[in-house]
Amino acid sequence: MLQGHGDDGYQYGKPILADFSTNVWYGGEPAGLKAYLFDRWSSINRYPEVLAESLIERLSVHHQQAPTQFLVNSGTTESIYLVAQAFAGSRTTIVIPAFAEYEDATRMHGHTLTFLPWEQTEALPESDLVFICNPNNPTGAVFQKLDYWLQTYPQTVFVVDEAFIDFTRAIDSCESLIASYGNLIILRSLTKTYAIPGLRLGYVMAQENGIERLKRYKQPWTVNALALAAGHFIFEHFDAIQLPLDQLLIDKEKVVTALRTHSGLRIHNSHTHFFLGETLDNTAAELKRYLLESHGLLIRDASNFRGLSPRHFRIATRTPEENQWLLNALQTWPC
Repeated sequence: MLQGHGDDGYQYGKPILADFSTNVWYGGEPAGLKAYLFDRWSSINRYPEVLAESLIERLSVHHQQAPTQFLVNSGTTESIYLVAQAFAGSRTTIVIPAFAEYEDATRMHGHTLTFLPWEQTEALPESDLVFICNPNNPTGAVFQKLDYWLQTYPQTVFVVDEAFIDFTRAIDSCESLIASYGNLIILRSLTKTYAIPGLRLGYVMAQENGIERLKRYKQPWTVNALALAAGHFIFEHFDAIQLPLDQLLIDKEKVVTALRTHSGLRIHNSHTHFFLGETLDNTAAELKRYLLESHGLLIRDASNFRGLSPRHFRIATRTPEENQWLLNALQTWPC
């Protein structure tokens, strides 16, 4: 999907005072990263490492797993398309609502698709491959039955997108399961937590056979030199640059509590800093237009997520001051 994601304020030609449409950490890149990258600016005069080998070594140390269990990519989107290509023609189930690129990538590579609503995951349809985002985008829900799935369906490969694992206390990463299950592929993002989506950086974790399968389709040099340097900076300073997650979730709950008093909205539960809402009388597109044009605030129209309706929108909370701007604006919305 080339259009229709969040963070699309550049299309509107007017200042955005606060962007609630993107679920990237609002605080910006870690302190010191900019200087670190500029000190390494001359690296752009040479080709980067073919497979980001030095960052793979650092990931191996960080996660205490073998280097052969990692593949570094230009963001999770590249990882998704690599998986789709490596398993071309598969019978694939996507747990919905979900990030649109799972569907787009698998359609591109001839998969036969089944869509499984999040609330109906007691049993799986017959599948070669399953995509699930955990915590889920756009709902912020978490899935607790992964161990059961891996054991019950050993012939099915489960692709678990953990792009937002740093934004919840409700679950931990499933990386500890890799040693036991060859049918597990984990997608990790470094762009959301560290606010570097413009650099594009993520990685895959799996058993060696799974990584080797993906590498057959991997293009060289997809991770540019500055993104590679950013990855090194993140893991060199890892403990010092983590999110203020407890405060972030407290701030989110304050917004949710306030919005649940709004007569024109329905707000859904979430285990992350972002959540879904529904308009009761108008559409999400109308609400987005009103907030943008009247208040300079941007939200995510979530109607193009499969399984959602024209009334669904997503909000990722920001600073307390900006959150209050949104609450004040919604009080004036002529719903």
